[in-house]
Amino acid sequence: MKTTPVTFADLESSVIAVPPMARNADFTVNRGETSKIIDHIEAGGIRSLMFGGNANFYHLPNSWYAETIDFLADAAGDDTWVLPAIGPDFGKLHDHAAILRERQFPAAMLLPSTAMFTATGVATAIRHFVERSGIKAVIYLKSEGFLTPDLVKALVEDDLICSIKYAVVRQNPLRDDLLARLVDLIDRRYLVSGIGERPVVEHFSGFGLTSFTTGSGVIAPRLAMQLRETLLAKDYERAAEMVRLFIPLEDERDRVHPARVLHDAIGAAGIADTGPQAPLFSGLDASELRATTTAARHLLLEEEKSRALLAA
Repeated sequence: MKTTPVTFADLESSVIAVPPMARNADFTVNRGETSKIIDHIEAGGIRSLMFGGNANFYHLPNSWYAETIDFLADAAGDDTWVLPAIGPDFGKLHDHAAILRERQFPAAMLLPSTAMFTATGVATAIRHFVERSGIKAVIYLKSEGFLTPDLVKALVEDDLICSIKYAVVRQNPLRDDLLARLVDLIDRRYLVSGIGERPVVEHFSGFGLTSFTTGSGVIAPRLAMQLRETLLAKDYERAAEMVRLFIPLEDERDRVHPARVLHDAIGAAGIADTGPQAPLFSGLDASELRATTTAARHLLLEEEKSRALLAA
């Protein structure tokens, strides 16, 4: 695992994959199968891994946290950045900070909460985490009101933030007053397009972002990295064509649930046996699984075509 501080160059040099974790029948982490997922991602060139919602860190028991992140650090390559999630509640965040203080992770991402918070309270919690853990935080902005732009600016100016995963869904990604305000207030290199491939062309072309996260790219990491290169080259027409390869699986993720679909899609594609989904999640029903399997296998086929062209 990469342990040096995360820089803007790191954020730009790799897509940030957001994979699930494989589970045993008792819902513990299946290390062998999760290692297969990590190996598949790294084989496609991705060197940044974020374990958060797709890995169901929301419901990871505190008693499992230390051994889980230690395993992930060991499973990743020496040049791969591993970003574990913290929180989302203050109790977990407080305990996670103490665990991370004893380790060499360069940053951790605060999971977004859906209840029992105020924006000022979230900012205070982030300051507490950084002070207690000794490492920087990644903000996950998934909804209006979680943090105000001015609070984000203050956290950035106080050098507490590594990056910001921006994931507020808009009907038209180019019409986004919150993102525009953030770009005005802080260095846009902190901002990571955090909703997968669907809005990434607009986030790069309209707001000047230079990095993005991917869930479907866990299945097609080389395609995701090629998309990144195309975006950075500002070939937005070609990038839009590449995005369309990801949309069938992204449609299923949006229709059912992003994390639940991705978990079962990895197994359906034959990358790893992901096992059961840990509660409070549950597996897909038969019709959902059929649609997910079709989309996942189609995307993997496109990934294999890409690899064959590079090898030719």
